[in-house]
Amino acid sequence: MIIYGRNAVREALRAGRRPVQEVWATKRVAGEDWLQGVKVHLADGGQIEQRAEAPDHQGIAARVGAYPYADPNALLRGEAPFLVALDELQDVQNLGAIIRTAETAGADGVVICERRAAEVTPAVCKASAGAVEHLPVARVGNLADFLIRAKERNVWCYGAAGEARTSYTDVDWRGGVCIVLGAEGKGLRRRVAETCDDLVSLPMQGRIESLNVSATGAILLYTALQARLRP
Repeated sequence: MIIYGRNAVREALRAGRRPVQEVWATKRVAGEDWLQGVKVHLADGGQIEQRAEAPDHQGIAARVGAYPYADPNALLRGEAPFLVALDELQDVQNLGAIIRTAETAGADGVVICERRAAEVTPAVCKASAGAVEHLPVARVGNLADFLIRAKERNVWCYGAAGEARTSYTDVDWRGGVCIVLGAEGKGLRRRVAETCDDLVSLPMQGRIESLNVSATGAILLYTALQARLRP
């Protein structure tokens, strides 16, 4: 995999979860402090764009090992897991943004679907600002079955749904919690929604009927974090 962008490459080097095999950078970027001690091949912007297959490379790209997906069952073994589950989320920018927010909010992991869903690609690595290198991301064949296993481990599963009657402020976000977010435009599939312990909604006071899924995820993650930080 060729990843690109300053944060994506820097966090891959910092985390050490997968080998960073080669690094290419422009002369200006190669002189930055965080690359001291790293063997860097000098290249111009066009050469880096060709390797990264993306114009927004910020002057750096790196060849790294395959992304090390986590064991979904391992995410349930800790005490009071704090998780995010994504139901066939397909937009790589949204996936990256949610992983970034989940990591900064102290979540223990993100669970994504194996089929009909975005996976961890170089674009996701960049959109997450490198958070994918630190936060475990697991893939499951059946999200509803994973939620059933989570509930058996005393993890409460709350799905985001615009039509839900329960407000996100009326939920006890402490203890084991999994925030479940649906796909862009489709929301949660029926079985996934039915498997959740409850569905929660955000108040819409303006003329727009809904929020972007990554914005919804950010609100719920930090609402949960605030509750979990209270004594």
